[in-house]
Amino acid sequence: MTTTTRTEHGTGTGTEHGTGPSRLTWALTDSWTMTRRELAHWARQPVAVVVGLAFPVMLLLMFTYLVGGGRDVAGDPTEYLVPGMLALTMAFGLESTMLAVTQDLGKGVIDRFRSLPMVPGAVLVGRSAADMLQSVAALAVMAGVGYAVGWRWHNGAAAALGAVGLLLLLRFAMLWAGIHLAMVAGRPELVQAVQILVWPVGFLSNVFASPASMPGWLGTVVEWNPMSATATAVRELFGNPGGATGSWAVEHAQLLAVLWPVAIIAVFFPLAVGKFARLSR
Repeated sequence: MTTTTRTEHGTGTGTEHGTGPSRLTWALTDSWTMTRRELAHWARQPVAVVVGLAFPVMLLLMFTYLVGGGRDVAGDPTEYLVPGMLALTMAFGLESTMLAVTQDLGKGVIDRFRSLPMVPGAVLVGRSAADMLQSVAALAVMAGVGYAVGWRWHNGAAAALGAVGLLLLLRFAMLWAGIHLAMVAGRPELVQAVQILVWPVGFLSNVFASPASMPGWLGTVVEWNPMSATATAVRELFGNPGGATGSWAVEHAQLLAVLWPVAIIAVFFPLAVGKFARLSR
C-alpha cells in the first residue's frame, strides 16, 4: 500500500494515511471542511437560497388556492396536497448541487482538491451533506407553510419522524443520481437539460391528484412512480387522506418508499464514486 505523510495544517501532524483510525479521522475532518465550504456559499449567495426555499412554497400556495390540487380525494384536500408537496420538494433544488459540481469541474477546483493531501471522497461527502442540510431546511419551511394553510399530522411524533426519514431518503437517492448525471454532463448548460427530467417524474405522480381519478393505464404508471410511493407513505404516516385505490403499490407504499430509493442509491452511488475517481485519469 502506498502511504502518504500528511503535513501539519490544523488537523494533525505526521500521521500516515494508511492507518485505520487516522484515516477515519481524516475522512471526517476533510468531509466537514468540504461541507463548510459548501455552506459558506449560502452566505455569499443568499438570494439563491431564498429562491430555492420559496419556489416550492409558491407551488403549494398556487395549488392550494388557485389550481385546486387534491380536490378528488375524500377528506381535506389540503391534507392530501401538503404531504405530496413535501415529496415533490425533495426533487427541487437538485440543480444547484448539479451546477456546483459542473462548475467545480469546469474551473479545475476538483482537480486541485485531488492534488491535496485529503481523502478524495470528502469532496462528494461535503457536497451531499450540504445538500441534505438544505433539504432539511426546505422541509421545515414547507411544513410550516403547510401548517399555516391548514395541514395537520395526526399519528404522533414517531410516525411524523418516520415520514421525514422517508422524505430525506428519497432526496438522498435523487442527490446521488444528480451528482452522477452532473459529472456525466460536465457543463452547466447541459445540467439545465437534465433538470427538465425532474418535471415529468414529479408531475407524473400522485402529488396533486389521486391515481383513481386518472385513466387506468396512467393511474398504474403513477402508482409505481418512486415519488408516488413516498408521497403515499408519508400520507399514511401523517394520518392524512391518501386516495387509496387498493392496488399492491398503494397497499405497500411504505415498503416501496424504502425499496425505490435504496435501488436508486445502489445504482448511482457506485457510478458517481467511480466517475469521480476517473476524473483525473
